[in-house]
Amino acid sequence: MHTETFIRRVRIAVSAEEAFAWHARPGALERLTPPWENVRDVAISGPFPSWNHLHRFEPDGPDASWLEDRIEYALPGGALGAVFGASMVKRRLERMFRYRHDTAAADLTLHAKYAGRPRLTVGVTGASGLVGSSLLPFLTTGGHCATGIPRATKGSGIFAVETLRSALCDTRGFAEKTPDPFVSALVHLAGESIGAGRWNAAKKARIRDSRVLGTRGLCQAIGQLDRPPRVLVCASAVGFYGNRGDEVLDEQSSPGAGFLPAVTRDWEAAVQPAIERGIRVVLLRFGMILSPRGGALAQMLLPFRAGLGGRIGSGRQYWSWISLDDALGAIHHALMTDALAGPVNAVGPEPATNAEFTAALGQVLRRPTLAPVPAWASRVALGEMADELLLASARVTPAKLLQTGYEFRHANLSSALRHVLGRPLPL
Repeated sequence: MHTETFIRRVRIAVSAEEAFAWHARPGALERLTPPWENVRDVAISGPFPSWNHLHRFEPDGPDASWLEDRIEYALPGGALGAVFGASMVKRRLERMFRYRHDTAAADLTLHAKYAGRPRLTVGVTGASGLVGSSLLPFLTTGGHCATGIPRATKGSGIFAVETLRSALCDTRGFAEKTPDPFVSALVHLAGESIGAGRWNAAKKARIRDSRVLGTRGLCQAIGQLDRPPRVLVCASAVGFYGNRGDEVLDEQSSPGAGFLPAVTRDWEAAVQPAIERGIRVVLLRFGMILSPRGGALAQMLLPFRAGLGGRIGSGRQYWSWISLDDALGAIHHALMTDALAGPVNAVGPEPATNAEFTAALGQVLRRPTLAPVPAWASRVALGEMADELLLASARVTPAKLLQTGYEFRHANLSSALRHVLGRPLPL
């Protein structure tokens, strides 16, 4: 039986002991699984006659190490399989382990920055969503304890005091894992999806109520706790700024006009009960979060992969974006940076016009982008949502993140798209 060997190594700026501990903690498999794969095991799915995967952690001095993945495997189909399948499997392995190594190295470096700080016990609302489901393993692999906070009623945006007391003050799950058995931080991500489904009166009411009433109720509830969290990181959105053309926008910029700016203003104001209770509150105004698992990028992939992608409207409108890993990093930065409070723009440092975004995605996917969508067609298909989500221009900058020392993993759009889609630069 003919066997193949795959080896990939990466140097990590933490000790071998810490690299091993990261891989052994809950959530490591979730962090290492590329967003384009359904891998739930160390092997690529398929009928391999043999598969032996070895992780090695080799010290490189006291504060650095080498992570090596070595896989010995036999291809199905005997000699014929070796001839026709070897290069395809190696390409897939290289794509997968580049992502895994890049993610592990960046996560470990980030958590090492705060090695001298106590680990947190974090409650997360919206833990089943795109960001929340990635945030939990990101935190637990860093040594924090993290748990999802359920709504009082399934499908509602309401959080009751008793529900919170049960979820936040049950020391049994945390007492042996962290110095602080009570939840010391809360991340609020729950809310009705803005981009799923055409807007009508009922949809807009759910969008507004889930954010405004849900956030106000949550903050009132935690304000009644004997020992509330010390910090609340609440999701917000760059929709706050509305349609502003080429104007450069930072956290000091005024709100815009329209449905989303009005909802976002009220959404942010709803945290006031937490502020009055003395809780440090950070309002992360997220841009478009890039991941093939959900959100706007996931909806774009099918037409773009089919060669049917193109600019929307004039293409001159600015889309402020952030990679999913940097969205997680911004949340972590907000949790760990005591001086940070109030509105914080969670966007990449290089906003792109729709035309630039279209060209970058087409280049990464190696597909033409010659099928523009006229503004009128977007309005016919999506109604009001087209004007506020696709055609609106918000050139937002992450001033506070940069001022407080946050270092972006993906500072430019091409880097972010190549990472989340597993498309490295051609050699």
